[in-house]
Amino acid sequence: MKKLMIVLALLASVQVANAQGGAAAAKKAVESALAASQNAKKATKVATWMKLGESYLAAYNAPAGNVWVGANETELKLAMGNEKPSAVENVVLGGAQYVKQVFDNKNLYFNGNGQLEIVEVTKPVVENALEKALEAYQKAAEVDTKGTKTKEIAAAVKGLVDKFNTEAYNNYTLGDNSKAVAFFEKAFNASSQKPSDAIDTSALYNAGFVTYGAGQFAQARKYFEKCLGLGYYAKDGEVYSKLADCVSKLDTTATGKALQKDYLEKGFAKFPQSQSVMIGLINYYISSGEDTDKLFTLIDAAKVNEPDNASLFYVEGNARAQLGQIDEAVKAYEKCVEVNPNYEFGFIGEGIMFYNEAVKIQEEAQNELDDNKYMALVQKFETYLKSCIDPFEKAFNMTKDESIKASLAEYLKNSFYRFREEDPKYQAGYEKYDKYLNQ
Repeated sequence: MKKLMIVLALLASVQVANAQGGAAAAKKAVESALAASQNAKKATKVATWMKLGESYLAAYNAPAGNVWVGANETELKLAMGNEKPSAVENVVLGGAQYVKQVFDNKNLYFNGNGQLEIVEVTKPVVENALEKALEAYQKAAEVDTKGTKTKEIAAAVKGLVDKFNTEAYNNYTLGDNSKAVAFFEKAFNASSQKPSDAIDTSALYNAGFVTYGAGQFAQARKYFEKCLGLGYYAKDGEVYSKLADCVSKLDTTATGKALQKDYLEKGFAKFPQSQSVMIGLINYYISSGEDTDKLFTLIDAAKVNEPDNASLFYVEGNARAQLGQIDEAVKAYEKCVEVNPNYEFGFIGEGIMFYNEAVKIQEEAQNELDDNKYMALVQKFETYLKSCIDPFEKAFNMTKDESIKASLAEYLKNSFYRFREEDPKYQAGYEKYDKYLNQ
């Protein structure tokens, strides 16, 4: 044990020395590599520019020292030796609690699990080190006329793209949207130019996502249009729905409305299961006064192409539920299991529709002062609430996903509880799902 403690002590002393000398050594390495790149003879060699890029990257990494994302505080205390925070604060970022440790050249943010999530450098060794490293790698590709180092250079650029994205995510979490967008742009631009071998379209989408969330619709529109031009649509065609929404906010003329409709219909043709595109279409048809049956014409066309796709009937059910067409929605939802006996989402959709209708009627009843009208609403509320039980139970018995089972059990427990004194079967149902949730 004594020997182990001596080794750990020696390790800590080395780490402290590294932390103190790391920045100075990194800066000196950059100066040396930069001087070599300015030598006319050395500037013609790929190795010279690769060395410069690597030195800038080392300078970028230097302030972080021995820390790593995902480490807990105990691990970092050992890794950082005598490097101690000057202050420790509890902060809220994006609605989540973090512990912020303040150091001379960086801030460390630990999430609710006690793991390091963000390293925020406050005193960089070299300003804009990542951008300068990219320039060096691009110069390396330029002088590599025979292409012997293409893969190596492309891999180095990919590493920089990842760093730009990390900086973007960190700044977004820290609440600095403008910096987040700038870094997402840098990630995209770096990946879009030689010697990169893969365009990072997700970084472009993320720039649009951040500006869209900030209400900067003109800027977001440019990013999303660029995504479409590159054939990138995001999950479930989100690019189409967000782009259509941007247009609706920026151009209320007939031309703008036609473009909004065009984006949504093209999005639906490519992603008929997309809830965001479908809801966008419903809202468009309602607000424009156009016939909502056009939506179901599109759904029917998708069914012709994919007759065995149960999710298309689920989409139809959701659309009809959204429009208040309850009976038609039930038919669509229950058609799902005919097409695919293992598809539980039709029953889930049907149950949620009835449950939501019950909640809506309950809220209406709470504001009703007339006793007779109130009692009529209560009766309607109970009818809808009872109607959700059967589809929820069918879905509960079908699904193999435990998280879905838990959600359904919560719905069922609440529904059965309302009627537990009316009939023993409701009391039994309440006890069944309460027991399941407590297991």
